[in-house]
Amino acid sequence: MNGPPLGTPPQASDLNLCLCHSCGLACDMTDAPHACPRCDAALHRRKPDPISRTWAYMLAALVFYIPANLLPVMNTQMLGKGADSTIISGVIEFWQGGAWDIALIIFIASIAVPGIKFVVLTLLLVTVQRRSTWAQVQRAKLYRLVEVIGYWSMLDVLVVALVAALVKFQALSDIEPRPGILFFGLVVLFTMLSAMSFDPRLIWDTQPAEETMDEVASH
Repeated sequence: MNGPPLGTPPQASDLNLCLCHSCGLACDMTDAPHACPRCDAALHRRKPDPISRTWAYMLAALVFYIPANLLPVMNTQMLGKGADSTIISGVIEFWQGGAWDIALIIFIASIAVPGIKFVVLTLLLVTVQRRSTWAQVQRAKLYRLVEVIGYWSMLDVLVVALVAALVKFQALSDIEPRPGILFFGLVVLFTMLSAMSFDPRLIWDTQPAEETMDEVASH
């Protein structure tokens, strides 16, 4: 007998429903509609190619992450002398200058957050591809964490803009952006696209190997 066991709540597929990825409307798929009746967005029962797209965006972000940390993000000129600053050197300078709060914000937004997202997304992708049933609830919570912290990744760019504004208030100083800030913006963009491309429902699309063998034997 097909269908969910007695006493378990039905899934959307059992009710022939599909959630619109744009507006969140639960759409009836009985007549196989191609667009959401509320926002006219294309309907997909699942995100298209979630694993390959997530891998592609994450690897692109990882490639840009290297120059984002090695190249200078800004050049500060004071009294006619200029100096380039990378993200790491900026954190050290702010910390040594007593601005530990700004240093902490830059470190978390520029180094810790992208690193956490790389680790979590890799863990999710590997376990999903292996159809693992390990810690499914915890993995779902990790994905929601990645979604939440992803929106705060632009804090570093905002801090650089605020520092530039503060420096320009001084008559004998100036500040200019450097290529590193562009690469960091690309890192933020691609990590956000990677998290958005991943379908967390894949975490629950698991079937133990022994059950699969039993089904094959029964047929």
